[in-house]
Amino acid sequence: MSVFDQEASTYDSWYETQLGNFIDRVERACALELLVPSPGMKVLDAGCGTGNFSLTLAKLGCRVTGVDTSIKMLEVARDKAERMGIHAEFIQMDVTTLDYTDCTFDAVVSMAAFEFFEDRRKAMDELFRVLKPGGPLLIGTINRESDWGELYQEAAAKQDSVFRHARFTTEDEMRALGPKDPEAFKECLFIHPGAKAQEICDEAEMARHEKGKGGFMCFLWRK
Repeated sequence: MSVFDQEASTYDSWYETQLGNFIDRVERACALELLVPSPGMKVLDAGCGTGNFSLTLAKLGCRVTGVDTSIKMLEVARDKAERMGIHAEFIQMDVTTLDYTDCTFDAVVSMAAFEFFEDRRKAMDELFRVLKPGGPLLIGTINRESDWGELYQEAAAKQDSVFRHARFTTEDEMRALGPKDPEAFKECLFIHPGAKAQEICDEAEMARHEKGKGGFMCFLWRK
């Protein structure tokens, strides 16, 4: 059983809060600015969870397949897709042993999931393997050297937290995991985890911008 199965029924409630909704919007914008998806693009979402980013891409016209080890999270993703009238495929699969032939996808993405992959080197190799030559691989992940990284590391110390299964990285560590230097990099989420309601806004996000301190990092490699 996946560690996320027990989180599935309440996982999306975070995105309904003011802070959660803001973070989701900021992280999606950061990722999409690098990825630049186009209609008809065949995309693999590795570690798709409840399908939030998968469905964002599907709404933009991409042909999306989301894979995850959590059956319960995938059930939520399928239910959301059906309710929204959006076509996307959600399959239980381990990212370190993807059941796809080489060069299957036009693009591969992984948002806020890389922290939980047990063998990240093998996962990276697999994501590149199924990517077509010239295609983009986008990975979005928490920055350990940020206020948000500190928050999640504190959460990881708690026995009842799903983050006890996570391993957080720095920008340099993520760059080293790729087979070559990323083509592009962008960071976001500069607002403080303890931000008050009036501080959860684009203006505060811009005002707190400091290189290397973004809570969320997006890397784009090209095969």
